[in-house]
Amino acid sequence: MLATSDATLFVGRERAEGERRVAATPDSVRRQVGHGLHVLIEHGAGQAAGFPDHDYEESGATLVDAAAVADASLVARVVAPSAEELAAFASGTVLLSFMAPHRNLEVVAALAERGVSTLAMDLVPRITRAQAIDALSSQANVAGYRAVIEAAYALDKYFPLFMTAAGTIRPARMVVLGAGVAGLQAVATAKRLGAVVHVSDIRAAAREEVASLGATFIEVPDEEDATGEGGYAKEVGASFLERQRALLTEYLSQAHAVITTAQIPGRPAPELITREMVEAMTPGSVVIDLAAADGGNCALTEVGQVIEHGGVRIIPGSGFPSAMAGEASALYARNIAAFCELLVDDERHVTLDLDDEIIAGALLTHEGLVTKPQIAEKVAELLGGKDA
Repeated sequence: MLATSDATLFVGRERAEGERRVAATPDSVRRQVGHGLHVLIEHGAGQAAGFPDHDYEESGATLVDAAAVADASLVARVVAPSAEELAAFASGTVLLSFMAPHRNLEVVAALAERGVSTLAMDLVPRITRAQAIDALSSQANVAGYRAVIEAAYALDKYFPLFMTAAGTIRPARMVVLGAGVAGLQAVATAKRLGAVVHVSDIRAAAREEVASLGATFIEVPDEEDATGEGGYAKEVGASFLERQRALLTEYLSQAHAVITTAQIPGRPAPELITREMVEAMTPGSVVIDLAAADGGNCALTEVGQVIEHGGVRIIPGSGFPSAMAGEASALYARNIAAFCELLVDDERHVTLDLDDEIIAGALLTHEGLVTKPQIAEKVAELLGGKDA
């Protein structure tokens, strides 16, 4: 168990390209100050999300420059720090941030070397006690909603059924791949707009959730249940994927919009849509790939760039939460505040209880080590390759 005095939280301005979110809002600052934290906010940290500096001051925060991160025992961020930002961290700092460790191995290695204890928000276990801290879910809700809005904007077609004197306009047909948090939010939003929605998921438990929202579940013949640890989908065999792709090709050929959401924490996103499947789609249709940052569920997806293939547009959706920075930040800041309350005791000590399953599950680096064996192995391979 690690304990430090003077619970000081630093929240800086995100400097990653295109990132407009912030890890604290004036509301969350009020909550944290009430819990005994001293909160430092970098000048301009919330500006891109619609939260001006004076609102933070009124909520009880102290406005500081970026160098003040060295004075903090807790640092909250949205995305992993750059090497330049990390250089200002003090040894023993506790960092709360999305990390995507499989994509940021060099940063993980640097955090361990600097003696930072990293609590990765994308590794928080999906258990009942951690629901208020589950930032993956809060941001996935935003992404699922925004994906449907983007699809509706991109299509030159109404979503709902229209019956007019000039004739009937059939509703848009949408296919959602993956019925996790983002997928179910996409289904709910698309149904509100009047679309006909079909959903594919490899987890048996998804059927009832899909049906409860008024969508139709796509049944794969002789399918296996692929529910993995923590409610995530696990990897399935080649035979299943072949059957699934053959069936999905039929649905995709009739769809106006497809939203893909399938991700496996710590691994590249599974390829669900091949080039051939895209070529079977109708020109003018769109694919919204929410797994773009992890390689994408579509073989043609490129991060940060819309691709058109045979008249079908493939749109990466990794930046959708940032596109709704105000709402996404409000949700994420509540996740951070809830996690801080787990870490700070009544005497304003920051404590890492390694027997707590939430802390243990999220802990990525601690006391100079990478704590997750799979990530530690990849970091070792990376460093070994550099030495060679």
